[in-house]
Amino acid sequence: MKKSSRKQSPEELSSSRPSWLPWVLVGICVGGGVGALSYLGPNTQPSSDNKSATKSDQLPAGYASTIVNSNKPKGERPKGMVWIPGGEFSMGSDYRGESLCGLPGVTSDAVPIHRVYVDGFWMDETEVTNAQFREFVEATGYVTVAEIKPTKEEFPTAPEENLVAGSTVFKPTPGPVEFDNYLQWWSYVRGADWRHPSGSDSSIEGKDDYPVTHVAFEDAEAYAKWAGKRLPTEAEWEFAARGGNAGELYSWGSQIKIDEKYQANIYQGRFPVEDGDTAQDGFAGIAPTRQYAANPFGLYDMGGNVWEWVSDWYRHDYYARLNSSGKVTRNPQGPADSLDPVEPDQKKRVHRGGSFLCSERYCTRYMVGTRGKGEVRTASNHLGFRCVKADD
Repeated sequence: MKKSSRKQSPEELSSSRPSWLPWVLVGICVGGGVGALSYLGPNTQPSSDNKSATKSDQLPAGYASTIVNSNKPKGERPKGMVWIPGGEFSMGSDYRGESLCGLPGVTSDAVPIHRVYVDGFWMDETEVTNAQFREFVEATGYVTVAEIKPTKEEFPTAPEENLVAGSTVFKPTPGPVEFDNYLQWWSYVRGADWRHPSGSDSSIEGKDDYPVTHVAFEDAEAYAKWAGKRLPTEAEWEFAARGGNAGELYSWGSQIKIDEKYQANIYQGRFPVEDGDTAQDGFAGIAPTRQYAANPFGLYDMGGNVWEWVSDWYRHDYYARLNSSGKVTRNPQGPADSLDPVEPDQKKRVHRGGSFLCSERYCTRYMVGTRGKGEVRTASNHLGFRCVKADD
């Protein structure tokens, strides 16, 4: 299998901290969907009984009930996948925020809520794991973007010592910091890749059932093709995450906890301080798959743990475009191109689901209708993926 090509950058590597690092990390920070509960709109109060609403007059403004197809799959169940019957639902979120990593106005890309229909499909129960990705690599000899040394052709003015393979890694700060500069807690680390998630001295030994990380978009696509699958569209991902429910804040309901227990691996405590994650959800950092209850469709970790690539190009105005038709959009495939006003020259795809670095104080994009985004050749230690497959 052909080796992947290295991520491109509009800037050059020029110092001990590569000068292109801010560009790489905007993809991570924005893709990491940061927001704050204080920015949420008037419809964010959890329901008192945490039950899914199914009638339009029981839902927050802007929502309508989800209509789940009754059709059964024609083919046999693929190993490790569950059937998502498809149907019609309200996609997006009306929980606006106006700040993300200190950048104004970039969290309103999940509005307006609009009606979408998707056909049925199979979906991986969990994110692709280290064991599954290893099987792919051993079978094909594939080399990920993070494992390939940048070249002089790509970065002609960069000192040779800065041309090193690596990826972006969360590095907690020694003490409390303002949230206005994400470079305080992200670093480009030489030797960081899917086998070495924190750098060359780290390992995934004993972590076969953890989600694979440090995969760029093309790495995820290559795995999916080898497995006879594909990446989900953003609409497929959200329909599946909602589990047939409508108007819920999270893939598990409208309360962050059920019976006083967190339902996802997110960050509790003082972000981004060293040892700041109090692990009230059971984990400080990334967790193995299947540690929390599955949603009604049988999917695990549709909120928190690691962000997930989906196939759609990212455009901040895409939902507005769909909504303007006044019709139910059937099986949307995403926009034809990418546009992020914050970085108009960068090609980005959508991320979904949030990660273990999302917190109630700083990151709320584990909320089921919200979005993230990332430059296509940028990887990190909180970004993975899962696959889907058509019904044969």
